Formats: sequence, structure tokens, C-alpha cells
Amino acid sequence: MLAGLAAVAALSATAGDAAPAPPREVAPIPVSLLVDIGSGQVLEERDAERRFLPASMTKVMTAYVAFEEIAAGRLKLDREFTVREETSRMWRRRITSLYLQPERRLDTHTLLHGIATVSANDAAVVLAEGYAGSVPGWSALMNREARKLGMTQSSFATPNGWPDGGLTQVSAHDLVTLASAMIRRHPGLYRHFFGQKEMTYNGVTQKNHDPTLGVVPGADGIKTGHTNEAGFNFLGSAERGGRRLVMVIGGSASGPQRATAARALLEWGFSAWRTRPLFAAGATVARGRVQGGRARSVPLVAAGPVYAAMPIGTTQPVKLTLHYRGPILAPVAKGAPVAELEIDVLGQRPGRVPLYAGRSVSEAGPLDRLLNGLVGLVW
Repeated sequence: MLAGLAAVAALSATAGDAAPAPPREVAPIPVSLLVDIGSGQVLEERDAERRFLPASMTKVMTAYVAFEEIAAGRLKLDREFTVREETSRMWRRRITSLYLQPERRLDTHTLLHGIATVSANDAAVVLAEGYAGSVPGWSALMNREARKLGMTQSSFATPNGWPDGGLTQVSAHDLVTLASAMIRRHPGLYRHFFGQKEMTYNGVTQKNHDPTLGVVPGADGIKTGHTNEAGFNFLGSAERGGRRLVMVIGGSASGPQRATAARALLEWGFSAWRTRPLFAAGATVARGRVQGGRARSVPLVAAGPVYAAMPIGTTQPVKLTLHYRGPILAPVAKGAPVAELEIDVLGQRPGRVPLYAGRSVSEAGPLDRLLNGLVGLVW
């Protein structure tokens, strides 16, 4: 259980109406989810915990693993990988591809662009084999990151989402968790690799299949997916005025149905809901108690702006509650996720926003422990 529960604030106002009805275009979609990640609030959902086949949306986890390895300094963007003959033969003509030839050398940067923009199946496999030694080795990294993120309904056995007998499955809720973590933890890499309309490699230009790019203002990704077994899927996101929405469409019957539903759902999220600002990006939301550190507390900050979402034309009460396992044991690394802020708008399901350590706190030395003990006696 989460310990260290503390009420942060309660903002009183006049209650409004219930949540607006979602757009009719979403009605035939088997799985859907729309989350406002600045508040963590679910604006619309249908069967969001159901496991389903992600198809090429799997590549979002491949990109996330790469981003984590880049951030840790273990993978460089200019590191080159050689295309194995077996990999080229198996993947260069399978639906989406960079048509990679045997022995061709590509760097991480090019492979990630191919994965994010072209949905290149061969690029995903080259990266997986080159970095982890094998597809199973890379899949182990994918599942490790899924566990760390709390993606309890997801499992991965392939880097590109090619049919594997149902071994690779996700839920809409897990996909939003993944997308939110990618955007929060790696904003620069996300903006660089996702949301590109086309890619040219080896003289061939291919367009992104994202149905929202250039159509929905602020849309910047993330990934479509389609196989006969999975149907037409989409994990998308858009940002306007500092407010970001993340959405999932799963199991659509056709590409046009997926596109229509995705566009309508994002537009509805921006037009039918408004925000009440709570904290600016980087502002100290609260302080967490630290045990065994050179400081007795650490500031808790959000990666982006924090706000409450509520239906247009309403003003509803907002209750904020801090959740963290406390006291937090030192050492604490700056940027480590250590708490969550629960945002509860009357009439809506509460949302949660992750909070991060605003500074590093090293372990206390003998003198620090003595001083902390004396301060504790005074307090």
C-alpha cells in the first residue's frame, strides 16, 4: 500500500454537470481510451483493461527501451549496426520496411527514425539483434521496462509486433502508461523521432501512416498498428497550449474508421473539456520526508504543468492528495519518480500525476545523522 498520505489542498467551487458524452465516431470501436496526462484523468474509456494484439504499436516499447538505454549512456545515437543476411531476407519485403540489404550498416538514429516514422519491421529487428544479441534478448528488455512502468496487462515477444501466436499483448491502459512515460522521461527524443510526416532512406521516401498528423492541430504521434488478427489500432497524442492528451483506438474494422474515431476523440478532448491550472512545470508541489539523508526532505515536482480537467461550462470542486512511500530512503536521485499527486474532480474518476525528486539527496554521514537526530528531538 502507499504510505505517507497527506492532503495537499481542496479547492471549493460550484459543482457542474456530469461528463460530456464522447463523440459518436468512437461508438463502434471495441477498445478506446483518452487520458489527459496533465491531470491523469480518464476522459473516455471502453474496455481499457482488456488485453489485445497491438501489431506495430509494439514498436513504441522498442523505441522506449532505446530511449532508456540512450539516457543511461549505454546506447549512442551514432552507434552502427550491421544488417544480418537472415534478417534482410526475412523482413525487407514484409509490409512496412526500409528494404535493408545484407551487410548494410545503419546507426541508431536512422533505425529509430525508421521505426517511428515508417514503422519499419526490419529496422526494429536490426536494432534488437544488434543491441541485445537476439530478438528474445531484446524482448526481455521490453518486458523489464513494462514491469518497471507497472504495465500489468502487457507482454512482449517481438520488437515489431509481427504476429507471434498471441505472445505479444497489451491493454489500452498500459499503452497510455507507456506513452506518458516516454513523453515525460524523454521529451527531447520523443519530439525528435515521433510526429515526422515522412522519411527518406536510400532514395526512397515513405510517409507516416498516422491519421492525425497535419489534420488535428497539435498532433505529434505516436504509432499505428494493423494486422488481420489485430485489426486497425492507434496510439496517438496531441498537445495544445501546454495541455497533452494521449489516446488509444484498438480493434477498428478499417483504416478509415480508425482515422475518423481518432480525430474525433482528440478534438472532443480539447473542445468539450477545460483545465484549471494547479502547478507550473517544475514547481514544487509538496515535500517528501527523507530518511538517512543529508537533507530531511526533498521537493516533489511534476515533469509538466499540472491541472484539473472538467467539462466546459462547469466549475467543480477539486481535491488534491499526495501519495508516496515515506519516508523516502536516501540516497535519492534527482528526477527519480518518488510520489504521485491524486487529482479528484467532483463527478469524475480521480487521476494521478507522477512526481519526481526535485534535487538529489545523498546518504547522511556520521555528523549528518547526529544533527538529524538532534533536530528530530527538537521537532
